[in-house]
Amino acid sequence: MSSISIIGLGNMASALAGRALAGGNAVEIIGRDPAKAKELAVALDGAIVGPAGAAPAGDFVVLAVPYGAAAAVVSEYGDTLRGKVIIDITNPITPDFQSFVTPTGTSGAQEIAKAAPVGAQVVKAFNALFSHVLAAGPAEGRTLDVFIAGDDAQAKARVSAFIESLGLRPMDTGELPMARALENVALLQLGLVAHSVKHTDFSLGVSILS
Repeated sequence: MSSISIIGLGNMASALAGRALAGGNAVEIIGRDPAKAKELAVALDGAIVGPAGAAPAGDFVVLAVPYGAAAAVVSEYGDTLRGKVIIDITNPITPDFQSFVTPTGTSGAQEIAKAAPVGAQVVKAFNALFSHVLAAGPAEGRTLDVFIAGDDAQAKARVSAFIESLGLRPMDTGELPMARALENVALLQLGLVAHSVKHTDFSLGVSILS
């Protein structure tokens, strides 16, 4: 069992928290609106509410906030994140869904890592799953793949074990610079929604042929 602190109160926060609880993990919900945080925790039946700005209780801290706020949130929590694994689920995509707001040659996860204190490890994960697909979990016998990237092998191993507790399959793609590729996967999905699939009831994964 892992202990997870989720910063954010949106659809991805709810989906991740629900699956984490179903997998036997301890979940802390943190949001700037205490009433909404309590409402979400009650709806999830088993999560606790952590005060905004206080040290997260979880070993994993999930950034379930818009990318534009993520680095500021990490800076705000500062040294309270030392020793934590920060799971970045954000996508730094422009409003027109055509490109990224991050500088060329970097990724949102790498920019967030710059704001993290020494001793914290950033792992990119879950950014390529739509929230309702994540909440529903595996469908028709097909396991959902969760692509991850990070510089610390131990941190990735721990995140992989957490992903497996959700009934999902972790797929390690390499070190943190690979987060740029994972953010492109999210951009690809939005292109598919706009031009071919026409809905968000799908996921991208790996079929191993031999």
